[in-house]
Order: sequence, then C-alpha cells, then structure tokens
Amino acid sequence: MKLAQAGTAIDDRASGGATGLPLDAPLDWARAYVLARAEGSQLPALMLAAATLRDRHKGRIVSYSRKVFIPLANLCRNRCAYCAFARAPAHPAAQIMEPAAVLAIARAGAAQGCKEALFCLGERPEERHPSARRALDRLGYRSTVAYLAAMCALVWRETGLLPHCNCGILNMEELDALAEVSVSVGLMLESSSERLCRPGGPHYRCPGKAPAPRLATIAAAGGQGIPFTTGILIGIGETPEERVDALFAIKELQERYGHIQEVIVQNFQPHPGTPMAGHPAPAALEMLRTLALARLILGGEMNLQAPPNLAPDVYQRYLLAGSNDWGGISPVTADLINPGAAWPEIAALGRATAAAGFVLRERLAVYPEYLQRPGFVRPKLLASLQGWVDETGYVRGDVA
Repeated sequence: MKLAQAGTAIDDRASGGATGLPLDAPLDWARAYVLARAEGSQLPALMLAAATLRDRHKGRIVSYSRKVFIPLANLCRNRCAYCAFARAPAHPAAQIMEPAAVLAIARAGAAQGCKEALFCLGERPEERHPSARRALDRLGYRSTVAYLAAMCALVWRETGLLPHCNCGILNMEELDALAEVSVSVGLMLESSSERLCRPGGPHYRCPGKAPAPRLATIAAAGGQGIPFTTGILIGIGETPEERVDALFAIKELQERYGHIQEVIVQNFQPHPGTPMAGHPAPAALEMLRTLALARLILGGEMNLQAPPNLAPDVYQRYLLAGSNDWGGISPVTADLINPGAAWPEIAALGRATAAAGFVLRERLAVYPEYLQRPGFVRPKLLASLQGWVDETGYVRGDVA
C-alpha cells in the first residue's frame, strides 16, 4: 500500500476495535506496558489507532521550523557515552563562541529565511573545565547560562531571529532570565530510568542526566509558563517499559502545567569515537512502535515530533504512527548533535509529506496554539512572533 493510500485508510477506518484502544479515553499505564512490545498484527493496529487520534485533533497539517543552529559552547560537565557534540578542552575545536561568531551564524540564517535561532550548548562546562571558567571571565559573565541569555538578546535585537535554548538543567532564576530573551526552552528528558546512570550506563558520570533534576527543570518551566520542548531518546539501553515510564512522567507534568508544546521521540545514532560507537541504532519498527505509543499516551492535542534526518529512508512512515511535526530544519547549518545526518531539503520534505497525504506548514519555535494562550510568551517577544504568522498561527505565505 502506498503511503498516500494508507493515509486515506486512516481517515476511513475506525481503529479502536483493532487494538482494544478506546480513542476517547487515555491509555493506562498497564495497557501501555503491553503495547510497548506490540508486534505482528498488533503493530499496524497500534499505528492506525495513533494516526487516527492524531487526525482527529491535528488534521492533515505537518509542521516544521526553519532554523539556524548556534553551538554556543561545546564543552560540557557531562560525559554521555553517545555524545558527538561535546569536546575536551584540549581539542582544537573546543570553544565558547565569541559574540561576533554568534552574530555571523544568525545573520546567515536570517538571509536564508530562518526564523528560529536554536542555541545548543554543553551543560555548565565551567563546573568541570577551568578553561571554560576562564573564557567566561574574559567575556565578562559569571556563568554559561548568563552568557547564553546575553547572546539570545543580541541575536534577537540584531537579526530578529527568535531564540530557542537547549542548555541542560536550569534553576528558577535562570529560567526567568531566559524567558525574557527566548521564546521557548528545550530539555530532553531522554529517560526517567535511574538505572542508565549507573556504572556502565550511557549516563554514568553525567550529573545533569539524572532524571530528578531534569524533571524538576521541566516542572519549574511549567510553573513560570514557558513554552517547552522535551522528549525521549530511544535505543540507548532502556527497556520498552522504561520508555513508557518516561512518557508518563512527561504526561504528568503536562497535565499539571500545560506548557509542554512538543514531545520528541528521537532515535539513538552511534557516532565514531564515542564509547557507544558500536552500539546498534534502534530498528525503524522500534521508532514506529514508540511514536504510536507516545501519541496514545500523550493524547491527540500534543505535538509529536520525530527527526527526519536520522532516518532518511523511512521518516515518511512516521506520519503513519501519529507524528505531526518534523522539528527544526536548517538550510544553513548542519545537525551538530548528529554529525553526518544531513537535513532534508525543505522542498523535498514538502514533497514527501504531500505524498503521504499531508500538507507541510512552517511554524515558529512557539506552536500556533501557544501563541494564542495568554501568558506563555513575554509581551515584548510576542509582538515579534505575531509579526511572522497569519491568522492560523503558521508562518505567513508572504514571508520568505
């Protein structure tokens, strides 16, 4: 069956009976544990249920954000076994970027029609690396987060790009400072399993990857009404049941605060030179199963993303498992978290989306529904956001 035909089938068939899943009721924890290992005929039925739920709430629009990637600091206090981004201080590419370099990347992005400036950086490198502390002292900042806030303000002021920050765990003061200069904040939960932090695990010697402080950061952002992105990383050694636990942890925070605008299901990729270079990536069916499960746990209103560049041959199928967003796509900068995984061209992404029976729309770093909710974006930033979009909350057709 072609993807477009499968999309039509999703519209025409009732899927709840096929899996025993009532689409109007939330999926409970025990049933989710069972479905986390769905196989055979259960798997397409699970995907159909998820896609039907997505269609009921999201329709046939699939979104993406045109972004530029600013790797502000590639030093980090964590030692993740799979990370290809962080550098040791002695590495010739180790750096905390100077303001001029930050602006050069942002201006290149603005010239190519980008709206989002994605700031990605290692977590609190000054706590582990004296060279990071010296660099911050020279720049005149007490912490990496303080420098990040200043660079967000600089980019927004000089280029109009809308900052989104991924910088690790944050306290209330830091979140408040970032909310004044960035439209949204992201922190992947990755996993809620403490087991992965033990010796031999992928998060061993990674203080910032312990689940408790990550969940506390997401909760603190919710208390301050900050639009937030989080998600899970699959294939790093977690069990299917632990994926369920992480998704329910996210669901509980969303039910309490309502600020999680997007959940990412990301597939692990092995990178040369890392301790997990020989660890296998999860199979495509694992992604499809987990995406469908995430949709049914998190509900039809959640924006569910899976990165297309990490599965260039199969990403189109993600739409059949309930996803509705492709994430940030850059026409300027590479995916420095996953080097070698090239972004799809936006025109090609549009064709692949259309072939599956959907319409590709550009969004901002804040999803349309959060633009319409009072209190989720600081007033001075909200005016900039509203200048980009039409009445639907997606980027206007007359904006490059």
